[in-house]
Amino acid sequence: MENCLKCEDTEWPNQEKTLCIEKQIEFLSYAGDPLTLIFIISSVILFIIAAVILGIFISFRDTPVVRANNHTLSFILLVSIKLSFLSVFLFLGRPVDITCMLRQTSFGITFSITVSCVLAKTLMVSIAFKATKPGSPWRKWVGVKLANGLVFICSLIQFLISVIWLVIAPPYVEKNFRSEPGKIIIQCNEGSAIGFYIVLSYMGLLASVSFIVAFLALSLPDSFNEAKYITFSMLLFCSVWITIIPAYLSTKGKYMVAVEIFAIISSSCGLLFCIFLPKCYIILFKPEMNSKQYLLGKCNT
Repeated sequence: MENCLKCEDTEWPNQEKTLCIEKQIEFLSYAGDPLTLIFIISSVILFIIAAVILGIFISFRDTPVVRANNHTLSFILLVSIKLSFLSVFLFLGRPVDITCMLRQTSFGITFSITVSCVLAKTLMVSIAFKATKPGSPWRKWVGVKLANGLVFICSLIQFLISVIWLVIAPPYVEKNFRSEPGKIIIQCNEGSAIGFYIVLSYMGLLASVSFIVAFLALSLPDSFNEAKYITFSMLLFCSVWITIIPAYLSTKGKYMVAVEIFAIISSSCGLLFCIFLPKCYIILFKPEMNSKQYLLGKCNT
């Protein structure tokens, strides 16, 4: 006891309490971490699937199924989903200041574009059916300009929120010596917790509005209407993030990052498969359904 020495912050006493040893450094490393390997494989495979679906939609862009609900929005939605899968790589590896600043902002912006496209597609469905009535005042709202403008404005708001966050209190790298005994956790400090939660809250607001609008559009005829797929995808999207947030707040170290990556992959995957797989099935395996005569006939019945 007369010769007791306190270890440095980067060190930890051994079991015998006779000497200080270096603490283990923890982050989602590219080398030898099975979690990282799983996330890389999942992101790459899903990115390729999204790219193939985008290629199918571009190849069949003049067919009724693709054109029915604004094919431009579908292209933007697929590109933003692909970017969401790529944003996973910003969360992997040893954090540095630039990746910390890009992590949440890039994910927030790409997801806002994605959900804005879903919201615009759903609104276009509702407006299109209301505009079919003679003398309907909704006719002036039918068109590409409204949908594209909605996506632009909703995405711009998230972009401005992210810029303000980065200017006032940008995220940065920090070493956490206290969270877990014997470990130094290399992590991103969000800089401003308020900025982080505003980004998430705005994304949640867009998703909630999209879900409500799609749910209200379920009663419309099935032809040209993908409201049921959008409703299910938004339900899945919201469910993932509602259940993930408590898990995110209760975990530490690299597992906190892993929880967020899982939420990004699973919610993007839900949007991709729920909205686009039914259309791909019709395009590739039911070409007789991909005709104007079939869709108009079904709509009339």
